[in-house]
Amino acid sequence: MTVCLLLLSAVALTAALPVPRALTRAAWPERDPVVALWVWQCLVATVLLCCVAGLVLGAAAVFHTVRDRVFAPAPPAVAAAYDLSAAPVWAAVLTLLLACGAAWTTAMLGRELAEARRRRGLARAHLRERAPDLPAGLPAARGPMLVLEDEYPDAWWLPGHPPQLIVTTGALHRLTGHQLDAVLAHERGHARAHHDWLLHLSTALATGFPRVPLFAHFCDQTHRLVELAADDTASRRHGHLTTALALIELNQHRGVLSCASSHRLLGERVDRLLEPPPRLDRRRRALTTAVAALVPLLPLLITFAPGLTALG
Repeated sequence: MTVCLLLLSAVALTAALPVPRALTRAAWPERDPVVALWVWQCLVATVLLCCVAGLVLGAAAVFHTVRDRVFAPAPPAVAAAYDLSAAPVWAAVLTLLLACGAAWTTAMLGRELAEARRRRGLARAHLRERAPDLPAGLPAARGPMLVLEDEYPDAWWLPGHPPQLIVTTGALHRLTGHQLDAVLAHERGHARAHHDWLLHLSTALATGFPRVPLFAHFCDQTHRLVELAADDTASRRHGHLTTALALIELNQHRGVLSCASSHRLLGERVDRLLEPPPRLDRRRRALTTAVAALVPLLPLLITFAPGLTALG
């Protein structure tokens, strides 16, 4: 058990500290943001699995009730392989810390989801005020797209049940037909990939553990990469130049090409669309995806190795 906890700690620290810093300095995520998002998710899954596995093993070593429940279906040789009878003091401390971390993570995720639901409710209430339902006798069902009377050019996807795409008349007047199609493809790309769930998860982890480099970088990179991925979805269907011009038309009143930190991502997106980097070739894309998918298996392998060895 001690060896398992040490190995799990080593894997978690490696995935949480040096790997995220190296990944943020790498240039290839900009070439394929979808693969980069997958790699970040696998890193986070690895750390969370290490923590869960460490919590289960530590609780089984400290509490006899937990041990009996965890190893009830297993032969006695499997429980003996983990040597849970003599748990060191540091294992009990680690178990307590992991339990507190699990409770805090659950609380942060619950708070983020509740806050997101509250924001969606307020947004839908605001939309009902600006676009009230038609009188009785006329069709009341709303389609997937809602056009608002507003000179301010904007378009956004409102998640929920049902999801809805909002476009202002200012955007319709400013954009050409092809540019509007690119904007709609961008927003639909967010919806199809369920980027809102990724953003909620990354925000909750970064809020709960702001000093953990993995979670802080995961939040920053997720907000950036989901936009690049949606840009790629739109540009593949409607062209890089059309998508870039649509982005400029929608955001030029906000200073899209300024150097302010809040607008820097918009400038980077425009530059990337005007000079698109080459995508990863199929071999490297498949290799990166497969290796990233194997990394979360390490905590499971470490956890189950003693039991499987005893059975063999």
